[in-house]
Amino acid sequence: MKILIVGGGGREHAIAVALKKSGAALFAAPGNGGIAEIATCLDIQSTGIDGVKQAVKEHNIDLVVVAPDEPLALGMVDELEAIGVRAFGANKSAARIESSKVWSKNFMQRHSIPTAWFKVFCNAGSAVNFIKHHGKYPIVVKADGLAAGKGVIIAETEVEAIAAINKIMVDRVFVESGSHIVIEEHLVGKEVSLLAFCDGKTIKPMVSAQDYKRVFDGNTGGNTGGMGSFAPSPLYPKVADECMKRIALPTVAAMNAEGCPFKGVLYFGLILTDDGVKVIEYNARFGDPETQVVIPLLKTDLLTIMNAVIDGRLDEIEIEWHEEVAVCVVETSEGYPGKYEIGAEIHDFAAVPDGVTVYHAGTKLEDGKLVTSGGRVLGVTAVAPDIESARAKVYGAIDGGIGFANCHYRTDIGQ
Repeated sequence: MKILIVGGGGREHAIAVALKKSGAALFAAPGNGGIAEIATCLDIQSTGIDGVKQAVKEHNIDLVVVAPDEPLALGMVDELEAIGVRAFGANKSAARIESSKVWSKNFMQRHSIPTAWFKVFCNAGSAVNFIKHHGKYPIVVKADGLAAGKGVIIAETEVEAIAAINKIMVDRVFVESGSHIVIEEHLVGKEVSLLAFCDGKTIKPMVSAQDYKRVFDGNTGGNTGGMGSFAPSPLYPKVADECMKRIALPTVAAMNAEGCPFKGVLYFGLILTDDGVKVIEYNARFGDPETQVVIPLLKTDLLTIMNAVIDGRLDEIEIEWHEEVAVCVVETSEGYPGKYEIGAEIHDFAAVPDGVTVYHAGTKLEDGKLVTSGGRVLGVTAVAPDIESARAKVYGAIDGGIGFANCHYRTDIGQ
């Protein structure tokens, strides 16, 4: 069987490692330096729908796994299915649950799914006027569209809130993603990530996870795409029933009721508040870096699950998980999520310790050398019987030389 994985980050590398166990021949568009070790990387960007369709024909691809948010939002799955190609991922209408914060928040409001109170604005003047009369901080300002995980700004003061509005709506740092914004309540509580396989009618949760968005230790500094994660979350079992009854099952039913059944991986960004569990956001795909800790704990064959999702028979299979703990620490280029340099040579880490896997994100091969090519570069993941052992393994591996010049990482992942 031939599988094409669309994307080139740490999430896609983790998916590739899992699918390789099925004995499939793997291709990636565009892939990265790590994926290239187990797959044929094609010079096609993840948003290149025509290029992916052409690659399917040229290489006789049997299945396309569309992993990132952008191609899902653009309708890559729809276009592949239209030409008879099996594709794993949400179609365009279902992907709106992530690609438009405005649609997503209104969806939750329509179906009484617990979330923060919010207001939607289509011009900066109205948003600023609201802020000047609001008076309660912190408050959250969100760009409507996709913004590589950086479109959410937590404003501590009126000045910061107005600056966030202008950054998104006037300066258009996120281009058209900033044509509308959501201003919402800042919820207080512990955050949990819940990923789930969904075939349009059946939903099966994966092991829960917790991730770290701020760039520096102690959850300080700017928001990033993710600095690390661990799984499972010790918080989730206490609220699992509540999450299924009040959030997960109602979401699936509501998507069906609105004529956009969800098939693929549905991600719930949850927060455990004093008023119960609420949804911070949805994603229409595997999270990153949560995938790098969830997938290593998966015991059931991933390809089997993906085929069941596509065929609408997820209810027929049992999904099993290893009873261990995984911790992932993301190594980034210095300066990320702001300006950073690329091209630093990555140290040779051929002797990776047992129980540790290095997932590549922003890497590429250049003149026979592995170099950095992005902000988030490596995700070092360790699996062990408990969180303390997993932390010791992962940081021991990093101290042992896994990295590159001027790399940055948090030292408190899993604490």
